Amino acid sequence: MLKAVILIGSPQKGTRFRPLSLEIPKPLFPIAGHPILYHLIESCAQLRELREILLIGCYQPNEALSRFIANAQQTFNISIRYLQEYASLGTGGGIYHFRDLIKSNVSDKDVFFVINGDICADLPLVEMLQFHRENVGDK
Repeated sequence: MLKAVILIGSPQKGTRFRPLSLEIPKPLFPIAGHPILYHLIESCAQLRELREILLIGCYQPNEALSRFIANAQQTFNISIRYLQEYASLGTGGGIYHFRDLIKSNVSDKDVFFVINGDICADLPLVEMLQFHRENVGDK
């Protein structure tokens, strides 16, 4: 089962965008008409095998984030779960803390993507997966 993990950070880390980030979680900042997170999920949705997206962060569940996740699940027809850290654990800390959930329903040959939630780019995930399988996977 192919998964993607998007690290969405915490309100304590979003200092560059203050005072804006005090009201809106940084991953929900609008870029080109959609939140940054929308663009990342859109890139992930290009992977036909993708079954789940896990959002890891330290934001308190709020109406804007919950509404965004519900809408994105419908728009992209994919399971999206928010895993809230008990404290801001940093890049590797969140992955380590939720490692069992990340690894659930995956085999040793499955891969998963890890993406920072504050970037906005045209991510060539399909090509990256293909390259991995042709050059690294199963060897």
